[in-house]
Amino acid sequence: MPIILSSQEIARYRSELAECPGALAALDAIEDCEGDLEDAAISLGIQVGQQPDRSDWLDGLAKRCRVALCQPEFRADLLEGKLTAVVSDLVSQKICPAILATPITIYAVKCGVKEFCEPLDFKLSP
Repeated sequence: MPIILSSQEIARYRSELAECPGALAALDAIEDCEGDLEDAAISLGIQVGQQPDRSDWLDGLAKRCRVALCQPEFRADLLEGKLTAVVSDLVSQKICPAILATPITIYAVKCGVKEFCEPLDFKLSP
C-alpha cells in the first residue's frame, strides 16, 4: 500500500527539517510526486546512482538502515514524529545518501516505529 503524504504533512516536515542536508530537496521530490513517498524515493535514488529495481525498493532501503533508525535514543523522537535528529544522524554517519535520509525516516514513522523496529527487539528463547 503506497504511503501518500498530505501537503500539510510535507509543509510540517519542511519546517522541521529546514536545517538537514538534503531534506528540502527530498521533500520537493515528494511534493512533485503528489506525496507518493515510494515514487519520490525511487526518483531520488536514481539521481544519486542507486538502481531501484523493485516496487518495494524503499522498504528494502529502510530495512538496511533499521539498526541506525531504531537506536534507543531515536525511538522516542520517531514515536512522536520528530525526525530532525534521526535524519541528521543518518547523514552524518553516511548510512545513506543525504537526499534519501528523509524519505527513509518518514517511511519508518509511517509504517509504525514499534512494528518497524520489532525485528531488532526479537530475542530467541534458549
